[in-house]
Amino acid sequence: MANLKEVRSRIESVNSTKQITSAMKMVSASKLRKAQNAIHNMRPYAEKLSEIMQHVSTSLGKSTVSVYTRQRVPEKVLIVAIASNRGLSGPFNANVAKEAMQHIGQNYLTQFKAGQVEIYTIGKKVFDFLKARKIDVAHRNDTPLDDLSMDNVKPLAQTLLKEFAEEKYDRIDIIYNQFKNAAVQVLTIEQLLPVAPQESDSTFTPEKSEDYYIFEPSKEEILHELIPKALTIQFYKALLDSAASEHGARMTAMHKATDNADELIKSLRLSYNKARQAAITSEILEIVGGAEALK
Repeated sequence: MANLKEVRSRIESVNSTKQITSAMKMVSASKLRKAQNAIHNMRPYAEKLSEIMQHVSTSLGKSTVSVYTRQRVPEKVLIVAIASNRGLSGPFNANVAKEAMQHIGQNYLTQFKAGQVEIYTIGKKVFDFLKARKIDVAHRNDTPLDDLSMDNVKPLAQTLLKEFAEEKYDRIDIIYNQFKNAAVQVLTIEQLLPVAPQESDSTFTPEKSEDYYIFEPSKEEILHELIPKALTIQFYKALLDSAASEHGARMTAMHKATDNADELIKSLRLSYNKARQAAITSEILEIVGGAEALK
């Protein structure tokens, strides 16, 4: 009977866990809808702004170079790894940290050995993952994820722009999960600074810029104001992508955990019934054996 009691206690424990994972799944699904709407509304604006920035830069040619478009040899590099402050989301956080380490090893190994690569983590879990593996994290900021808004992200983006302009870093890369759907998150590496040169586009030439836009007051002034804004929007979009991906990953993880709990409960109930049947059979045999002994 002790064995039966142990199995029954385990069934109750797993059932309680199932209720928790099921509730967390529903909470993540609710948060995912809001985050998904935010990133879907932001993407068209961010992409169009980036397109305008590239076209205006092209129309100016090489005569006017912004401090944010100036290409330098990447001797000092900053890697911004964006994840989350909470766990229970499968490999979501670990994948970002692993990708950051792999990206450094493949592209900036010489700079890393020379101590010229710094890591900036946004999210407690990615920071914990790297620290546990003795990887030095130069900067950490978890607060934007607690209340993700343009007002909270803008100061951080402006700091990165300022440090690049002051040549503290020659290149700034961001690593995050790009949201595709609730079940799929795509690990993405983007070069935030300097602004990457535009790929060849046969449909647009500097001479055609006047057909695309009306410039007021001037191209140079517009570009001076446009690039910082476009880069800030790009950085904010990455954080929105990561937030939507986090809720999608957690919802999927909790869905799988709930299904696993169901399977475990079925298995435990089968074991319980078998043990109960064996106990009943043993009692019947004892009764029969006692009756035969009395004869």
